[in-house]
Amino acid sequence: MKLILAIIATSYLSKTALAFTPSGFNNVRSTTALNAKVGIYYSTQTGNTETVAGYISAAAGLEIADIGDASDDEVAGLDSIIVGAPTWHTDEESERSGTEWDSWLYSTLPNIDVSGKNVAVFGVGDQASYSEYYCDAAGELYDLFEAAGCKMMGFTSTDGYEHDSSKAERDGKFVGLMCDEDNQYDMSEDRAKAWVEQLKGEGFF
Repeated sequence: MKLILAIIATSYLSKTALAFTPSGFNNVRSTTALNAKVGIYYSTQTGNTETVAGYISAAAGLEIADIGDASDDEVAGLDSIIVGAPTWHTDEESERSGTEWDSWLYSTLPNIDVSGKNVAVFGVGDQASYSEYYCDAAGELYDLFEAAGCKMMGFTSTDGYEHDSSKAERDGKFVGLMCDEDNQYDMSEDRAKAWVEQLKGEGFF
C-alpha cells in the first residue's frame, strides 16, 4: 500500500512540475510568469537599436527579433509587444526609420489584428547631430500602433535629455523609452532597466 501511494505521489509531483515549467524559452514569443505572451521587435542600420533592444531583453528576460523576420501569425498571437526603431529620414511625415519598419508599418501591420494588445515603444537617436528630430521614428511607431487599436504604455519623462524637439513627444512626455547611443550610451542600460520595471507596474507583462 505504501508503495502504491509513493508511486501516485511521484506521478502527481512530476505533472505539477511540468505544469510550471516555462515554455518557449528560446522563442521570440516568450511566456512570462503572468502567462502573457510578449515579443520584442526592432530594426536597425548601425546596430544601436539592436543594442538597446538587448538591454530591454536582458531586463525583461525575453528574446528579441528583427521585425523583418517576424511572421504575421507570430505577432497576432502576442498579448504585449515592445517595438523599437532608429530615425534616419529626418523631418519626414512617414517612413522615418530607414529600416524594415518603413514597409512593415504600412504594408503588414494593417493586415494583422492587433486591437487591444499592449504596445510599448522605444527609440534610438542622436541628440547632438539631430536635435530637432530626436527619435522621430518612435513617434511614427506610436501613432500607427495606436491607430490600429493598441493600448499604448510606457511613457517616460523628457528630463535628462538635450534635444530641441521630437515627434516622439506627446503632452510633454516621450511616448516610450528614448536612448542616445552616440551621446548618452552610458545611460541606456539603466534607462532600459527602469523602463522595464515601469512597464511591470503598468501591467504590461
